[in-house]
Amino acid sequence: MNALTEDIDIVSPTVDKLLYGNPDTEVKGVVTAFSASQFVLGQAVALGANLIITHEGVFFSHQDERDWLKEDPVYQEKIRLIEQSGMAIFRFHDYVHRYKPDGIMTGMLRELGWQNYVSVHNPAATILNIPVMTLAEIADYLKKALQISYVRVSGDQFMPCTRVGILVGYRGSGRQAIPLFQQEEVDLIIAGEGPEWETPEYVKDAVQQGRSKALIMLGHAESEAPGMKYVAERLSEQFPGLPVSFVRDKAAFYIV
Repeated sequence: MNALTEDIDIVSPTVDKLLYGNPDTEVKGVVTAFSASQFVLGQAVALGANLIITHEGVFFSHQDERDWLKEDPVYQEKIRLIEQSGMAIFRFHDYVHRYKPDGIMTGMLRELGWQNYVSVHNPAATILNIPVMTLAEIADYLKKALQISYVRVSGDQFMPCTRVGILVGYRGSGRQAIPLFQQEEVDLIIAGEGPEWETPEYVKDAVQQGRSKALIMLGHAESEAPGMKYVAERLSEQFPGLPVSFVRDKAAFYIV
């Protein structure tokens, strides 16, 4: 997978590897996705692809642990589809996060059209100076730009925001997100996910104290899927004769 790893240091240990398939098999078509879910597998088969490049693990575990699932019918049916289709699956997690800037972050910024607003790329967060928008306007913009049905918001919806910190994936924990309010003087943090009693509780207390701070949680998949769309675009450029498709997965949650 040298076409994806760029000129970056070797990551060891890494979860990035060929999980299924023979490395000598000719690639006929590629699908990239946040997760090699049952839906994505079906879409890949329908598209005639025989390689899925997935950001997250196939079986609900970062380290691809499976022993605890062997008797589970959902696991068994998914395995059956993979084996019957002859699908190869490559995990592409650690290296894309080592791009400079982070490849998943690049995909997010491209999807939002905010590339020109970047102030600084930190290892875990990117800081932006965007045109002034209220918190409610930003939430609405994110839903439209990312094609998602909802976001979760903490803070005064009429609060004007211009200094924004973005953290994709599971980087919304208190230790990673909260210092940005002080060190980077951000008004708003946009994150994928994190423990609900850390950053959200901090923002709730800040608002109670009369401080202008806000948080928008997108969801893990919703924050990282644009990065895998970016991977598909990069592969299409490098292999113009190879069919490459990004598959947007179904949302895991909906609001009732």
